[in-house]
Amino acid sequence: MLRHGTSDTELEDVALFAGLSRRELGWVSRLSTPIELPAGHVLAHQGEHGAEFFVVMHGTVEVVQDQTLVATRGPGSPLGEIALLSRRPRTATLIALTPVTARVSSHREFSGLLAEVPGVSQRLHATMAQRLAA
Repeated sequence: MLRHGTSDTELEDVALFAGLSRRELGWVSRLSTPIELPAGHVLAHQGEHGAEFFVVMHGTVEVVQDQTLVATRGPGSPLGEIALLSRRPRTATLIALTPVTARVSSHREFSGLLAEVPGVSQRLHATMAQRLAA
């Protein structure tokens, strides 16, 4: 896992962060780390304790539940929030289908992000509701 990738200015192009103030984008930048992952890398395993939150910046991630592909997620997609918000095991395995650049936040950073940037919390809940409806 490489520790570089997207620039902080790319954050404002992500739907989850669109419309945030410069101050709020600064919080997002401070509370997440850009990473690069090769194709085939497993970001999270279904059933395991969730410790990270991801936002895909570039590339595609497969979402697999019970060994069945249920979705693919691309740039702008938040991943891993369900386990962190519900404090339950991961609901799916996440696998990089292509090389992926993402922003990753630890559980503590994720909690700080939600506290400092309430708009992100609102958008995450809306995204989760859309996914459940689909």
